[in-house]
Amino acid sequence: MDRPQAGAGAAEAAGAAEATGAVGAADAAVRSAVASLYCAPLSTARISVPGVMDAEGRVDESRLRMHVFKHAGVQPHERSLVWRFLFGMFPCSSTALERPLLLEQMVVRYQVLKEKWQQLLPSTVDMHANGTDAELVAAIQYFNKRQIQVKQQSQETSPEVRERLAFLQLQAQILFERVTLDREELLEAIRIIDKDVPRTNRHLDYYKGEGSGNLLVLRDILITYAAFHPEVTYAQGMNDLCSRFLEVLDSEVDTFWSFSCYMDKFSKDFRADGLHRKIELEAALLKELDPHLYDHLITDNMESFTFCHRWLLLGFQREFEHSEALRLFEILSCDHLELVSQQVERVRHQERLRQKRPSESSCESPVESVNPEFTFELFICAAILLENRGFLLGSRDDVQIIQFANSLQGTLHLNSVLKKAELLFFDYCKRHSWDLRRGQQATDRGDLLYILRHLFVLK
Repeated sequence: MDRPQAGAGAAEAAGAAEATGAVGAADAAVRSAVASLYCAPLSTARISVPGVMDAEGRVDESRLRMHVFKHAGVQPHERSLVWRFLFGMFPCSSTALERPLLLEQMVVRYQVLKEKWQQLLPSTVDMHANGTDAELVAAIQYFNKRQIQVKQQSQETSPEVRERLAFLQLQAQILFERVTLDREELLEAIRIIDKDVPRTNRHLDYYKGEGSGNLLVLRDILITYAAFHPEVTYAQGMNDLCSRFLEVLDSEVDTFWSFSCYMDKFSKDFRADGLHRKIELEAALLKELDPHLYDHLITDNMESFTFCHRWLLLGFQREFEHSEALRLFEILSCDHLELVSQQVERVRHQERLRQKRPSESSCESPVESVNPEFTFELFICAAILLENRGFLLGSRDDVQIIQFANSLQGTLHLNSVLKKAELLFFDYCKRHSWDLRRGQQATDRGDLLYILRHLFVLK
């Protein structure tokens, strides 16, 4: 699905800033506990992290990701703005003048997408509560009140702004005109969404009281995503992930585009083959880190490591206290300490170049290659398994393993797990280092291990 691209002229972008800002100000004035349609002020806001944003508002993506990792997340008051860049809603190359125009286009395109499935299936526009869930009935009322406010705000804009938005709407309609929706497939997705949404994170303050109306906002986002991503549609677990975006961004449009960007990269994890591959990788990593524990688990017919399924799919959302789970999610999403990251790849390239130089011994074996599919979340998972090694070695069946996994909910401490995972990552790299296998010490500041070590949070 096409997203707006940066590159608007300064004058046009300045006009968009004025138009979007006017609507955004009205939106802020009536802001309630239910998420706004979009958040205009953040399109021109500045990230306060030193050296991350230039004078024109462009973001140094590498520095931003490094900051997120090395500081184990961002400050809560900056999270909403940072996520809009971290997850790709706003291109890091965009300027503060361009982003209001980009946001305008995102708002209009989202509305066109939503209207398309609503026109196809008008009976599904409103969520139907059975009456036994009083909180859900109230949530629908709060959401309907918010919808009226959004409609009023759109009518209060100036004729110039309405004309501008009408033109963008025409562009969007032409862009998505040829998209054909699968009616039966979408109906099935909506059926599942309507079962999942009412049970999504209702223990959080964000979804309590008047905030319960956010459940309906979440529903619209998930249905719109499912309608225009037929290769994925909707799978259980997406509601929990999308809920995380909505809570942080507190905006329907911003959440849709940020969630869509995230799913562009990770949607395969919601398909059977993708999840099976990730579990296979976790088993392979554990085999390298602790062959004895690996042998014990597969001996007891647990080679699929399915008890890690929820951890990897939801980014350990339920294993840590809520605020720590948000931190971990952004740490994992920053892609800083990954074997496929640009920093690590440059280090590995330098190491390969050194291997090509003539050596005193011609019988030395080449460097054993690391597995770039071993992502940092797999090391997080391995750290949890190894921390509970004694219990796992004493387990005798799948039931005990599942009980173990369930017992961890909300009990893990993020900083402790991060340190263990980083050390596991470092030790893994050491075993695949040419210099260490030859028994040499790291003396060159360009040495593989020296540089990798300085990518860590731990010093």
